[in-house]
Amino acid sequence: MANNDQADQKAAGPRRRRGIYLLPNLFTTAGLFAGFYAIVAAMGHHFSHAAVAVYVAMVMDSIDGRLARLTNTQSDFGSEYDSLADMISFGLAPALVLYEWALSMLGKFGWLAAFVYTAATALRLARFNTQVRVADKRYFQGLASPAAAAVCAGLVWVCDDYGVAGTQIPWVVWGLTIFLAAMMVSNMRFRSFKDLDLKGRVPFMTILVLVLVYTVISINPPQILFTLFLLYALSGPVMTLVYRRRKRLNRRFHDRGGPPPAP
Repeated sequence: MANNDQADQKAAGPRRRRGIYLLPNLFTTAGLFAGFYAIVAAMGHHFSHAAVAVYVAMVMDSIDGRLARLTNTQSDFGSEYDSLADMISFGLAPALVLYEWALSMLGKFGWLAAFVYTAATALRLARFNTQVRVADKRYFQGLASPAAAAVCAGLVWVCDDYGVAGTQIPWVVWGLTIFLAAMMVSNMRFRSFKDLDLKGRVPFMTILVLVLVYTVISINPPQILFTLFLLYALSGPVMTLVYRRRKRLNRRFHDRGGPPPAP
């Protein structure tokens, strides 16, 4: 019987070791903690701290995935854990921060806008998880939830830095919340920058450009970060309009029998 059991084990192949990879999930947990802290800080009306915590969660989220790919420690557990952490850090946290900061002044319209944003984040993450193996890695379909959360946190941080209370601009915040929710569930394409080669060699000037970028951001982090991510959120509609215009021009030249215009 023992020989038969050993033969069955050899035929089945080596037994898989149980456990999870510590390093990438450590950064995922740090991002989850930052998102939870953002909610707690917003409840205490420490809105600038809440905004910074959302950005910290975004940095942690960008590190864990790339670190898992670089160290070959990707797993199904890590992917599911990352999605759940993203739902907290980039769905619930920004919605509750905006609600405590400004949307609570609008009553039912306020909490409904916060719910729409949260639901849009969940739908965006679910669609991403189902299309991760077939989608073009160069583009996101719909605005990524970390970028949407960065716009929300940037608005809160900038206004708090200039002494503008959210209760003074509740309808502006409401409109931005609905806009970001619509961008997340839209079919518009946004550059993912996942095609950047982080393991290859780069020219020396690339490092100098990175130093200049860090220097510019450090001049006024709230304004610079909010402007960058807001422009990124607007890049999807602009790219869609340009693509549709180019498609109409190509169709028009094709109908006339002439060559298409140069891109």
